[in-house]
Order: sequence, then C-alpha cells, then structure tokens
Amino acid sequence: MSMRSISSGTSRVFSDAWPAVTSISALILAWEAYVQFSGISPTALSAPSRVLIQGFEQREALASHTLATLQATLFGFSCSLCAAFLFSLLLDFFRPLRRALFPVFIITQTLPLVAIAPLVVLWFGFGLTPKIVLVALVTFFPMLVALVQGFESTDRDIEALLASMGASRRRIFVAARLPSALPYFFAGLRISITYAVVGAIFAEYAGAVRGLGIYILNAKNNFRPDLVLAAVFVSATLTLCLFGATVLLQRLAMPWARIAEFKP
Repeated sequence: MSMRSISSGTSRVFSDAWPAVTSISALILAWEAYVQFSGISPTALSAPSRVLIQGFEQREALASHTLATLQATLFGFSCSLCAAFLFSLLLDFFRPLRRALFPVFIITQTLPLVAIAPLVVLWFGFGLTPKIVLVALVTFFPMLVALVQGFESTDRDIEALLASMGASRRRIFVAARLPSALPYFFAGLRISITYAVVGAIFAEYAGAVRGLGIYILNAKNNFRPDLVLAAVFVSATLTLCLFGATVLLQRLAMPWARIAEFKP
C-alpha cells in the first residue's frame, strides 16, 4: 500500500469524523451553558465541567468498577461468540435443526431483561457468572442471525464449481461459505458488542459486588447525578473502544475490503 493511499485513508477518516465531533461538542457546550445560566440545582442536573472534575477525583474507584464491567463483558461476549458460531454451523449443516431451534432462539430475545436479570442473580449469586450469562443472552442472537444469513449469501455458482471439482461439503464451507459470511459476521459483531456493555451493567444493577452498574446505583442513592453521569460517560467510552476494536479486527481479517476502500 502506497503512502498516498495511507494519506488518503487518513484524510477520509478525519473528514468522516468531524461532523460527529462538531455536533457532540456543540451539545456539550449547550448543556454547560444551560446549567450555568439557568440556575438549576446540581443535584438535578450537573454541568459537564462538574462531571469531568468529579469523575477525575473518583478515577480510582471508576477504574476499579470499569475493570469489573469489562471483565464480565469480555467473558460473556466470548461465550456468546463461541455459542453463536457453533450453533450457526449446526443450523447450516443440519437444515431441519433450523426449523426446530430458531423459534427457541427468537423466544429468548422476547424475554424482558428486567424480569430475567433478578432471577439469574438469584440462581447464580452475585459473582461473575450471572453477568456472563446475561451478556451472552443479550449478544447471542444478532451474531447467530448474521452468520446464518452470511452462509446463505454464498454465490451458488462458486459452490457448484467447487462441487464439480470434487470438493467435499466441509471444503466448500471453508473455501466459499465461511469467507462469504465474514461481512455479515462483523456487522453482527458490531451490533452485539454495543449490547454487551449494556447487558453487563444491567446485570450489575440487578445484583453484584462491583461494576459500573453498582457504582451508578450507589451514586443515584446518594443523590450524586455528577457521578452517575461520569459513570455513564465511562460506559459510553468503553463501548466506543470495543466497537473500534471490532472495526480494526475486521480490517485485519478482511484486508481485501481495506484495499478496495482505498481505491480512488
């Protein structure tokens, strides 16, 4: 890849990012101005400057709770990813299972977390296990659907060509169906990773010892909206970082897509 292509790609990133940066900055400035000039009580709505200062003062506690949430998110998401891939293989190789299992998977997505989370905590306690279960439950279905749809998007002519050359079904899957599913898989991965942090925090909110959910609950009970908003900001930042990691992973796994992106 030439330096010109890299420079073009960098310029494109900045040109794509500045509208979002501008709009977010304007929103924060409007929020700050409203709090400063409206006379609203800090216990009702804290200014962004106060949220930043209090969050910095509480950085050690926030970091400790963030690590607990990140641990639950990564463990739960890893379990969900493995389960989604294994079930997608079963549904692709054994088609009757799709009609039998897909309704069950759909039903799992209709269960309200507000009702399920306390039960999971009751069954598994206040440790890491209930958070892993809830994160996996929230993130499993989008990845499963993305993988199944990706397998189905494989070009039939390529499959027919490989079959005519004597390729086995497993070889066709590895050479054609799996690469065809990669764009769909990463789309589902990006959707699921944004749900993962929310699922972990909700599980902590329902019952845990450490985590951003517990931190938010304690700050709310102490009438500290500044600390609540600081934890929300940390949660949003964590989600954005994980989302960016999935984008980077996609570029590493699909270099041909990156090359096509830099073409004029």
